[in-house]
Amino acid sequence: MTGPTRAEYCVIACAEAWRDDGEVLASPMGVIPSIGARLARLTFAPDLLLTDGEALLVRPDGTPEGWLPYREHLGWVTGGRRHVMMGASQIDRFGNQNISCIGDWERPRRQLLGVRGAPVNTLNNPTSYWIPRHSRRVFVDRVDMVCGVGYDRAAGARYHRIPRVVSDLGVFDFATPDRSMRLASLHPGVTVEQVREATGFELTVPDGVPATREPTGEELRLIREVVDPAGARAREVAA
Repeated sequence: MTGPTRAEYCVIACAEAWRDDGEVLASPMGVIPSIGARLARLTFAPDLLLTDGEALLVRPDGTPEGWLPYREHLGWVTGGRRHVMMGASQIDRFGNQNISCIGDWERPRRQLLGVRGAPVNTLNNPTSYWIPRHSRRVFVDRVDMVCGVGYDRAAGARYHRIPRVVSDLGVFDFATPDRSMRLASLHPGVTVEQVREATGFELTVPDGVPATREPTGEELRLIREVVDPAGARAREVAA
């Protein structure tokens, strides 16, 4: 078996977001987060609940295992029993996220998805982020519009938490006194200097940044043969 690719390290980093969550509803958005959630369910997070995005609870292979009525889904959303992994067109040092527009919101240069469910997600249940192309255009000093709420704006919201941000360069958290972003691990082949150069604000960088956890042989087998045999992960992160 060949060694893990950058995409597979990203899968592992996303999967780890749900470690120790217990019986919560995983809501991964994107290819690699979805592979990560399914891998977590098959390995270290057997109590994790997966959904088809509509009304069914599903097994890692996508077959139904239960029904999730909309009224019950809303209860999970607002009661801290869901852990979302969203994307971000922009994210700042405190975890404020933008998926709505680029430029002044009254006259934006570019219209994006819109605010959608980001405020409800971030204020009412844990929310992590997946960013497949780490750059200064995404990791910005100040987002143009706040959609997902960061630590400086959460005002003590009971279920607000941002467990981690995963990019194609590394893993980031907010384990700092002021709850600003910290470099938690580097994917193999990536340097601290590369991350700093690709980030539009000053990151907290501890001494001796560890490497992102390597997938085990069994995890690699599951990724390649069970969860993503078609190799969709490589289309999101090619390295």
